[in-house]
Amino acid sequence: MSPPVQPVISDLKLPASADVVVIGAGIAGSAAAYALAKKGHKVALLDKGVVGGEQSSRNWGWCRQQHRDLRELPLAMKSLEIWKGLNAELGMETGFRHTGLLYVTTRAADFAEWEEWTLRAREYQMHSRILSPTEAKAMTPGSVPDWIGGVHSPSDGRGEPSLASPVFAEAARKLGATIHQNCAARGLDIAGGKVSGVITEQGLIRTQAVLCAGGAWSSLFCRRHGLRLPQAGVRSTSFATTEAPQVTDGGLSLPDVTIRRRLDGGYTVGLGGRGTVDLSLQGLLYARQFLPTAKKRSKGLTFAVGRSFFQGPEGFANWSFDRVSPFERQRTFDPAADPRLVQEGLTTLGEHYPALKGLKVAHAWGGMIDSTPDGIPVISAVDPVPGLYLSTGYTGHGFGIGPGAGRLAADLVAGDPPIVDPHPFRYSRMIDGTDLGAPGMM
Repeated sequence: MSPPVQPVISDLKLPASADVVVIGAGIAGSAAAYALAKKGHKVALLDKGVVGGEQSSRNWGWCRQQHRDLRELPLAMKSLEIWKGLNAELGMETGFRHTGLLYVTTRAADFAEWEEWTLRAREYQMHSRILSPTEAKAMTPGSVPDWIGGVHSPSDGRGEPSLASPVFAEAARKLGATIHQNCAARGLDIAGGKVSGVITEQGLIRTQAVLCAGGAWSSLFCRRHGLRLPQAGVRSTSFATTEAPQVTDGGLSLPDVTIRRRLDGGYTVGLGGRGTVDLSLQGLLYARQFLPTAKKRSKGLTFAVGRSFFQGPEGFANWSFDRVSPFERQRTFDPAADPRLVQEGLTTLGEHYPALKGLKVAHAWGGMIDSTPDGIPVISAVDPVPGLYLSTGYTGHGFGIGPGAGRLAADLVAGDPPIVDPHPFRYSRMIDGTDLGAPGMM
């Protein structure tokens, strides 16, 4: 069951040309479209389905700096600056609330990792507070376990995934962008080795700059043009509860389960580190690069064989640009929620907080987390194809850093000074033999 997402009306006419075409209207693409339109560029925003229809509306809604991979932390910090002023800037509700985020644990390994991260993050002027057992208990009134400690990041917050991408898209339209849903980009038109347009199911848009922000579908799109992009998808499960007692006003990470307060008075519930990896031809192609990640994160993962071996975002396909593409055959990748994980989440919540025992599920959904071998995104020009840029591979971090990522992508496309150092996010690291190692903190 797809989570609800605020509907957006498409523009009726496809433009003959645009300064920039953005492929994918999740938060990365919509935020980039807004940032580009704000710079004065004529933008066409395309999606094979609807704005925010895939992972951008299926995440937990955490807007955090806490426990980011340190290579990603400067971008997360810039994103929080943007989030804090976004409702006022756009004149629309993104759901962002500056509530802080809290982590508590009964596990020594968790606490040791948090302490180390907090010390290292101070080099970036990111200050979280390590909590003693007494402080952790005081900040979680009504909880049952005896916490050994925790960490509190008061500068973080929460947003509403069902609202944010549509709001960015509508804000871009107010600045002159056009929005085209159910309009798949079948491929790039190349002339003289450079991008000269985008071939869509509704016709050609002439352009010299394309930003592909296609989430889990990005690697398939690139492969059609002979470009390698190591990505792996992890199917996740989350759910929303009906209205529930308030044990936190923000996000709370507990052993084996996380919750985030929603505007409707319920919680979005997630199970950290849990998911399913579907064995696929794309997965086999990039298996070696993902081996260190698989070893580090294997505890919470299960592996399965299904239709995705040949179909969906990780299947192998070749298609003609004048015929139906894989992107049209599956407008929205909508995996089912795992009912075992839903029940596990409910049970664990009740064990931690008696006040949350017996919560009802309003709706549950599956998602596809598009991951890179080193756990940080690709936000970069693609040098082998001048005019092509990527914003993808967010590895479950994309919602919180979406505003900053959109600005960084826009800066790169426009040739402006980047909001942060783009070097960690360069595409070339994926194909030039760079030792990607294992990912850092999630």
